Amino acid sequence: MKPESLPISETFTSIQGEGILAGVASFFVRVSGCNLRCAWCDTPYASWKPEHTTRSIESLLDEATASRVSHAVLTGGEPMMFDAIEELAAGLRARGVHITIETAGTIDRSIACDLMSISPKLANSTPSEGDERDPGGSWRRLHEARRTNVDALRGLVTRYAEHQLKFVVRGGGELRNDVREIEQLLASIGGVRPGRVLLMPEGVTVPSRETQQEIVSVCIERGWRYCPRLHIEIFGNRRGT
Repeated sequence: MKPESLPISETFTSIQGEGILAGVASFFVRVSGCNLRCAWCDTPYASWKPEHTTRSIESLLDEATASRVSHAVLTGGEPMMFDAIEELAAGLRARGVHITIETAGTIDRSIACDLMSISPKLANSTPSEGDERDPGGSWRRLHEARRTNVDALRGLVTRYAEHQLKFVVRGGGELRNDVREIEQLLASIGGVRPGRVLLMPEGVTVPSRETQQEIVSVCIERGWRYCPRLHIEIFGNRRGT
């Protein structure tokens, strides 16, 4: 693939549904391709079964400008896998666009970015044995080996003062295990302010009130943030939102 192009699964204008900029009108560029395979991935068309159209950087910049919104979100898949993402981000910066990059934090890259949105993958993300999408378990093994890169996470947190760490967590009896893993990872990274840690319920539907309250209680105790999925609440689980 030429450096001036990217494999794109979709582009669209919507609101940012997650994180500290939730509700902000944004132009989304979703690259196709990922170095992980989360069990609960909500964009399988960019990972498990990647679909793409090869798009030039210039065409993406023109579409972002035509959207008439001032925020762009570069997401995936895993956008940090692709060298050409730097050219796209630099072009958006030159056009005065605020840039959020959504990444799992396994790759440390210097890139134009106003908010580095990092979603480290916990053990709950690893595909289970017997997952029909993963015959033989090769992705299970690769995912588990790759999902945490403390050096990359530390580099991103240090380089980008404006960052957030979003963790997908489960409710019920599994929440305690997820929180323990988060606390251990935060201790390894160092320097992450509590207000930059966000907990988001697993799933592609609005979680039960009980689950929401369990996670909110954890956030209150630790000074973390509860992270809803506004786009799921408003549009449901569908593409282009």
